Amino acid sequence: MPLKKNTMLTIASYNVNGIRAALKKDLAEWILQTDFDILCFQETKVTEDEAPQSELEALGYHSYWHSAEKKGYSGVAVMTKNEPTNVTIGCGMPKYDSEGRIIILDFDGWSLLNCYFPSGSSGEERHEFKMEFLADFRKWIDDLRKTKPNLVIVGDYNIVHGRLDIHNPDRKDNPSGYRPEERTWLDHWFADGFTDAFRHKNPEAKEYSWWSFRAGSRAKNLGWRIDYQSVSDGLKDKIAEAYHLPDAKHSDHCPVVVKYNL
Repeated sequence: MPLKKNTMLTIASYNVNGIRAALKKDLAEWILQTDFDILCFQETKVTEDEAPQSELEALGYHSYWHSAEKKGYSGVAVMTKNEPTNVTIGCGMPKYDSEGRIIILDFDGWSLLNCYFPSGSSGEERHEFKMEFLADFRKWIDDLRKTKPNLVIVGDYNIVHGRLDIHNPDRKDNPSGYRPEERTWLDHWFADGFTDAFRHKNPEAKEYSWWSFRAGSRAKNLGWRIDYQSVSDGLKDKIAEAYHLPDAKHSDHCPVVVKYNL
């Protein structure tokens, strides 16, 4: 059934860095306790036949999966209490769809995209692939908006936007994820049709969604904010609340949660 109008809807986006590993850290119990309407997972790292679909659906959700062709790599999944009117797996571009990066769920009057943007941290070749993805993704979204104007685009974007979004903004080593060309892409993204839900509700907050496993970074809160919920202009006024859940520790990321007054 489509989502009812005039209801509060809570969406959580969470890079779990391996869904099976997260389940071993009591992810299922956490899902039951939090009781979100929609959960969007990135980096599930399972093939279609390995996905713990029945285990998660037993928690009261419909689930939809897009896995990478490569085993143990990438992948996204959406769990929703309300059944969508339509589901589209992928974006129609094989070099990205083979890596399991996008799912679209259509509801009554709006659409949800769960996305896992490429990381460029493994080397310059993958950084270039990431920049190609960003260019192609933007063109694809511009076309998609012609038929689906009300979009919520959640996921791990693998990009720090502003100085508040990284613990050491003056670093000089130019890592992928904090390069000028990526941040400029986000500048244009959030200036042309989309709003960063968290920053919209928390303009001065210095919070993060990812911490390196190295050097006790999480305990010291030495992190990056690279996970977002982007909301198209037609839904901007529907953002009621946006926050992180840093105490959820099933991964090197934490969930970003947004409540929408639909």
